[in-house]
Amino acid sequence: MAYDGIITYAEAKELNERIVPGKIEKIYQPGPEDLLVHIHTQRGNVRLFMSCGSQSARVCLTEGSYTNPDQPPTFCMLLRKHLQGGRITAVRQKDSERIIEIDIEALNEMGFSVCRRLIIEIMSKHSNIVLIDIEAGKIIDSIKRISIDVNRYRQLLPGVIYQYPPAQDKIPFREVGPVTGLPCGDRAIMAKVGGISPAISREMLRYCSEGDDASLISGAPAKRLLEIVSSIEDGSCRPRVYADGEGIPREFHICDLEEYEDLDTVFFDTLSECIDYFYSNRESSNLVRQKSMPLLKSAQAALDKALLKKKKLSEDLLNAENSEKYRLYGELLTANIHVVEPGAKSVTVTNYYDGSLITIPLDEKMNASANAQRYFKKYSKARTAIHEKQAQLEENDHDIEYLESVVQNIESADSVPLLESIRDELEQTGYVRRRQKAAQRKRKNAKPEPYRYALSDGTEVLVGRNNLENDWLTMKFASKTDVWMHTKDIPGSHVIVRLEDGRNVDDLPADLIYEAASIAAYHSKAGSGDNVPVDYVPVRYVKKPAGSKPGMVIFTHNRTVYVAPKLPSQS
Repeated sequence: MAYDGIITYAEAKELNERIVPGKIEKIYQPGPEDLLVHIHTQRGNVRLFMSCGSQSARVCLTEGSYTNPDQPPTFCMLLRKHLQGGRITAVRQKDSERIIEIDIEALNEMGFSVCRRLIIEIMSKHSNIVLIDIEAGKIIDSIKRISIDVNRYRQLLPGVIYQYPPAQDKIPFREVGPVTGLPCGDRAIMAKVGGISPAISREMLRYCSEGDDASLISGAPAKRLLEIVSSIEDGSCRPRVYADGEGIPREFHICDLEEYEDLDTVFFDTLSECIDYFYSNRESSNLVRQKSMPLLKSAQAALDKALLKKKKLSEDLLNAENSEKYRLYGELLTANIHVVEPGAKSVTVTNYYDGSLITIPLDEKMNASANAQRYFKKYSKARTAIHEKQAQLEENDHDIEYLESVVQNIESADSVPLLESIRDELEQTGYVRRRQKAAQRKRKNAKPEPYRYALSDGTEVLVGRNNLENDWLTMKFASKTDVWMHTKDIPGSHVIVRLEDGRNVDDLPADLIYEAASIAAYHSKAGSGDNVPVDYVPVRYVKKPAGSKPGMVIFTHNRTVYVAPKLPSQS
C-alpha cells in the first residue's frame, strides 16, 4: 500500500503548514466514503479531500471536480452543524500510524466555543472518518458506524468513548536510529518497524550487506530510513508517481524506489498533488474499465446477433437464388401431365431444354396439375424472397458497421462522461434499455469535446470520440471545404482537417495529408496495425442518409492513402 505511515507523516506536516489556521467554509460528501471540505486560509482557498474507501483511503488537498448528491447525507449534515465556520488549529499524525487528526475550534448552538477533532483512519478496509468531542473524548459520529456485532474490542458509535486502534509491538519508524539493528528481509523489516510499506522495506533491504541473513545486521537499512524521514523534516523530499506504459499509476512515494525505476516517473511540487494524481488517475482508469464492461457486453452481444443474422440471411438468399429448378419442375410437369400416374412419389421426364432425363419429386396426395402449381408458387415465393433478403441483408450490414464502430468507441473511451455519452447513443438506437427517469442522472446537454491535434504546419485536426460526436463534427461543425477522413472499411472516428478560407484539399501538401491520415488510422480499430488505408474527401461530398444510425455517412470523390497509425506528438 502506497499510503503508509511515512506518507501520513509527510502529509500531516504539509497540511499543518497549508491549512492552519484556516476557516471551514463548506462541507460536502460526494460519495458514501468521501468528504470534501472547502477551507479559507491566509494563502487562499483550498479544498481538502478525505476518503475512507478500502482501496482509496487518503487525505490530501485537491483540485479535482466532484459531483455532490442532491440531498446531503446525514454525516455531511452533522459535520456542517458541528464544524462549518470553525477554525482549524492543528493537523498531526497519531504516533507513527496511518491516522491524521485535525483539531477544530467551533461554536455550538449556544454560541460557546467548543473543540472538535476529526480523525481520519487510513487502514484499508477498516478505514474510517470519526468526529469526536475533545473535552469529553466521546464520538459524535463516524462516517461508517462500527457496532459490537462487527468489532467487540472497538465500537465507533455516537456517545461511545473513542479508542484508537490497538497499537502494534513494533518500533515506530521515527524512532529508528542510525545504528538500530534490523533483520535482513523485507517481511522481517516490516514486522520490526511500524508505519512502513512493503515498497519502503524493500528499498531498505537494498542496503543489507552481502552475506547477511535473517539475524540482526548493521544499521545500513536503518540509516536509509533515517534519510527518508530527514528529507521530510528538512523539505528536500520530492514526491513522485511511478506509472506504467499506459499511464496507469502503480506506486507513489517521497523517495526513490529502485524496483520501479523502469517505469515512467512523474515528479510533483507537493505531496498533495502527488497523492491526488495517483488516486484520481488510478480510480479513473478502474472506473472507466468498470463502466465500459456492461456497455461493451451489450454492444458485443448485439454485434454477435447481427453477424449470426447475416449468416442466416446469406443462407436463405443462396437457397432463393437456386430456385430456378422449381420453375423448371412446374413447366415440365405441365407439359407431361399425361405421364404422371396418380399417387406417384416422383416422375422422370425429358428436359426439353437440353434433352436430359430429370426426376421430379411429387406429393403423392396431389395430382400432376396441383404439383406443378405447387412448384410455381415455390418459385414465385423464392423470387420475392431474393429482394426481401437482399434488403434485409443490406440493412443488417449497416447495423454491423454501426455496432463495430460502437465497440471500437467503447474500447478506446478514456473517461466516464464519454462512456455515458456512448450509453445515451445506444439508448437512442435501442440497443440498451432506457434508464428510468428516477434513476437517470440529471445531466446538462454535454458539449462535444473532440480530440484536437495540430499538424506540423499548425493546421488543426479534430477527431470525434463517439458516433454522436462524429455526426456533429462532420454534419454541423465542419465547413464544406474542410477535409473529411476515415479508415477505409474499418471502424474508426471521423477526422476533420480544418482549412482556412480559400484553401481546399488540393492545397494540402502530401506530407500533411499523410500526417492527418495517420491520426485517423490511430483512432480506428486498426490503431495497432500498419499500412492502414484511409479515405479522404472534401466535406461537401459527405452525406448522411435519412434515417441512418449515428456516425453513418456516404461519400463520393474520395481518394485513399496508406499510412502507419501515429499521433503528431509521437516520433
